[in-house]
Amino acid sequence: MAVVKHTSPTTRVYQSTRRAEQARRTRARILAAATEQFVARGYAATTMRSIAEAARVSVPAVELIFGTKPKLLKAAIDVAIAGDDEPVPMFERGWAAAAAEADDAAAFLATFARALREAAIRSAGLIVVADEAARTDRDIAALSRRLSQQRVMTVTWIVDGLRERTALRAEVTRKMAIDMLWLLMEPLVFQRLTRERGWTPAQFERWFTESVSRLLLPGADKVSEMPRRPKSGTP
Repeated sequence: MAVVKHTSPTTRVYQSTRRAEQARRTRARILAAATEQFVARGYAATTMRSIAEAARVSVPAVELIFGTKPKLLKAAIDVAIAGDDEPVPMFERGWAAAAAEADDAAAFLATFARALREAAIRSAGLIVVADEAARTDRDIAALSRRLSQQRVMTVTWIVDGLRERTALRAEVTRKMAIDMLWLLMEPLVFQRLTRERGWTPAQFERWFTESVSRLLLPGADKVSEMPRRPKSGTP
């Protein structure tokens, strides 16, 4: 007579939890491999096979989780910007809550600048890759437009947050403030300064904060000196 093997509810929960954790680790490994290859090799030269090999999984496994290469790049960028893959809206994250609690414009701006610095370290390279690939790839062009629109939403939130705490300079309209901040947050600016000009992320953060203050806020003409030139930089 056949022996029936019973599985307890506790065992099933354990097995389900273990499988979910394994899937999470596999997804993270694929995203890490994709991020490294996209930034190092560019979008066109990076293949699903090369990503799968780097992540030590099969190509079908990558396609099962992410679908296509454009969708994989999108997922990598989303995780890089947020810092994790939790389904938490951007303006409900810790940095936004901390900024919202700031009493004055300086504290509000400083809180955002720290968050921007960390997000740029993780995501700027990927976003630059997407912008470059957008010239020839329709799917990536749509992704690049979405990222730009997201930056506009973030910038608008920041500008309005500043305006709630202080007036802008008399000659600066809300739209001008949004446009200037949008440009300062351009990922290519971060990449150029940190990769080509030798700035540290901390120097970028300070430059960003001082630039926003000088351009947008009244009475901010006299602020601390700009970041010192890195010792290894060229004159």
